[in-house]
Formats: sequence, structure tokens, C-alpha cells
Amino acid sequence: MTSGSPNPVPFRGGGFKPKPIGMVGPIVFVAVVALWEVGSRTGFIPALVLPAPSEVFEALRNLVETGLLWKHLGASLQRLILGWTIGTLLGVAVGFSIGLFSLARAGLGPMVAAIFPIPKIALLPLFVIWFGIDEGSKVATILFGTFFPTVVATYGGIDNVDRNLIRMGQSFGLTWLSIVRKIILPGALPAILTGFRISTAIAIVLLVAAEMIAAEFGVGAYILLAGSLMATDELVAGVAILSVIGLTVSWLIGRAERFLLRWRT
Repeated sequence: MTSGSPNPVPFRGGGFKPKPIGMVGPIVFVAVVALWEVGSRTGFIPALVLPAPSEVFEALRNLVETGLLWKHLGASLQRLILGWTIGTLLGVAVGFSIGLFSLARAGLGPMVAAIFPIPKIALLPLFVIWFGIDEGSKVATILFGTFFPTVVATYGGIDNVDRNLIRMGQSFGLTWLSIVRKIILPGALPAILTGFRISTAIAIVLLVAAEMIAAEFGVGAYILLAGSLMATDELVAGVAILSVIGLTVSWLIGRAERFLLRWRT
């Protein structure tokens, strides 16, 4: 700002920081559902193609009243949490090893690059042979699909940490462990948490695919049964349940980001 300027320039240190506008999302959602309901009732949207939201709500209400919702949801959440947690922990550990140690990068990096592009759904029959048709194959599919994006996000985040900060820590005499804990880990956290979001979406997709193979309970099994019976209202209800699971996980990761990355504000 020059001396005597009548219009001082405001401080923009916050960068492109999004401003929360709480009511926009619910308003858009309600508007879309209302248009969908009107289109279904007027016949513009055929019932066989897409049932009305009121019919989907009725299917959800029946699920709650019969108690099947909690059986399907409980089975799916158990598989999702177990597979995603183990896959994420292993992915972070391997990602840090590749990011910090040259020997691990030389040995594990090419292997991760070779296996990561393989569609994990294609390996589901192999997991059935290895782990059986019960819970083992389903959890293994989710674990395997979660592991690789977490590895890539973790060591990619480490590679993007500003090397000048690491040199500064070394010049101040910080130990290797202190540099990792105070510089590398905070710098890589945004990428790691983004990897969590991606791996969660992949885990939900693999969960549905795995549950469509010999699962008595689970959201995927419910959707498969509804589709085979052409019960589109129940099918869309199952998809809505998956959407709620995804939104809940995204909200939890967002809360974790605000807590762990509060140093950026």
C-alpha cells in the first residue's frame, strides 16, 4: 500500500478459504426431491424407471419396522469398518516407509505402481478361493482396495513436503524422529486425509460388490435382491442408505481435517 492511499488493500492471507453457507445444501436437496416427486406423480418420470421419493421413503419405513434395516446396516458397517481400518493402517505404514526410506521405495514402489491400477472387483473371485465365501473374502476385498490409494496418497504427501522446512529443522539440530513428527507428518496430513476420502468411496463400492456374492445380510445383498425382484423402490432405498453412509463418513473425515489441520487457518 502506497503512502496516502485512500483505499487500503485488505489482508488476503487466508487464500482461497471457502466460506460455509449452511442452508444452500439442504435447500438444493429439498428442491431436487420435490421436482422428482412432482415428475413421478405427473407421469413425466415412469414409475418403472424411477420410483417416487414417497415410495422410497415407504420402503425405508418398512425396513425400519421389520428390523431388517439394522441387520443389513450392521453387517455392512462391520465389514466396512474392519476392512477400511486395517487397509488404511497398513497403507499409511507402507506409504511412510516408501516416502522416508530409499530401500522401501526401490522395493515396494514398483510393486504398488503395478498392482494399484488393477480393478479390485476383478480379484474378488480369487479372494473367495483364498479366504472362503464368508466374511474373510469380503473384508479382504475392502482391505485390498483401501490399501493402495492410501499408500499412494501417503508417500505422495511426504514427497510434496517443502524440503526447505526439513533443511531448516536439520540446521536447528532436530532429530530424525522430531523432523518426521513436527514437519513431515503435518505437511503430509492434507494429502493423507484426501486419500482417506478416496479410499472410503472405493471401500463402499467394493463392499456392495462383495456383498452381492453369497451374503445373507448387507446393503449390497439387499440391493441385489431388490433388483432381481424389480422392486425399484427398495433398490433406490438401498442406494439411499449407501449415500447416507458415504455422507456420514465424509462428515467425520471433514471434522478430522478441521481438528488436525487447524494450524492452516
